[in-house]
Amino acid sequence: MSKNPFLFLLIVLTSLTFTRASFAFDTSAQAAYVIDQETGTVLLAKKENVALPPASMSKLMTLFMTFEALRDGRLRWDEKLRVSEHAMSYGGSTMFLDTTDRVTVQDLIRGIIVLSGNDACAVIAEALSVDGTEKGFATMMTAKAKKLGMHHSVFANSNGWPHPSQRMSMKDLAIIANHIITDFPTQYLLFAEKEFAFDGRAPSNTQNRNPLLKLDIGADGLKTGHTSEAGYGLVGSAKQGNRRVIFVLTGLESAKKRAMEAERIVNWSFRHFTSKTLSQSGSIIAHADVWMGKSRTVAMTLEAGASILVPTSSMDEISSKVVYQGPLEAPIASGENIGELIISIPGMPQKSLKLVAAEPVAIGGFISRIRTVALVLLRKVGWGRLDA
Repeated sequence: MSKNPFLFLLIVLTSLTFTRASFAFDTSAQAAYVIDQETGTVLLAKKENVALPPASMSKLMTLFMTFEALRDGRLRWDEKLRVSEHAMSYGGSTMFLDTTDRVTVQDLIRGIIVLSGNDACAVIAEALSVDGTEKGFATMMTAKAKKLGMHHSVFANSNGWPHPSQRMSMKDLAIIANHIITDFPTQYLLFAEKEFAFDGRAPSNTQNRNPLLKLDIGADGLKTGHTSEAGYGLVGSAKQGNRRVIFVLTGLESAKKRAMEAERIVNWSFRHFTSKTLSQSGSIIAHADVWMGKSRTVAMTLEAGASILVPTSSMDEISSKVVYQGPLEAPIASGENIGELIISIPGMPQKSLKLVAAEPVAIGGFISRIRTVALVLLRKVGWGRLDA
């Protein structure tokens, strides 16, 4: 327990001026979620935590678990998997597999990403399931989703085939998309593939259904979805310069409206927001008072060079403040978390960034301690100030 008799909350006001805008985006999607990947800033949230039919967008969970299995050695890219009667029985979007096939994992993955193969998902699901069944794999998918913080996802199959228990939220879909992009950057390159003519057996199903890949707006993934129950949806991502956005939308009335709305969201996300660097790593933000130390203050710096996302139009002031419980009691280690920088941007969620000590502060010697005790006594009788 601290022996500091003058511990209190200190707020140091700072001034940062950027640009801002009223940035509400009116989407026709039933539900939507848009996030700036680098800063984690949520740009759009509409019914983002409502569990809805995900259609083929739930294939992303199957792909993520497949990439994990490849990384862990449970699968090999060139390994050939058999096709069961159950996998062959799927309709909708398929690779037209049959029980005479033995298909490499690589071709199955490309078939899921580009062709949205329901049968390909089932083949991989049965290979990875602890009990050899797609249902068993769906149970594994649900458990994995919970571990990843996807609290509104339940799976009944591997491919999004309509089922009353198959549900995901838009935020959960963004979470798994972000994991694929971040955890498996090499495999993520496959999502930009526009065409895959597997074995030449299905000339009518060779094109990637993602409508944004041909538009030259930085789009490079991830997965479309459609059923009569879910409507038309898309989990997408686009990168322009150093910025990447991840977006999810569902419940559109047609493939054309899905394409138009997705393009609108991408353009809006990049045109109306910009990334601003607050400071370089090591730059001094403020100084905090120190109790019983060799130094009376300690410099505060951001834990790492930090950027924030701000709207790009309609000039207005963005306020910031440094908050810490002080005076801080020595000793203080370099890099120790000692406060927060709170950034307030009108119309956006408040952002909190960690502040750390720029240098160590040792406990003061005899003279420093005597001086501190004297200041305490003077303070108690009203003859002095702690910062005198």
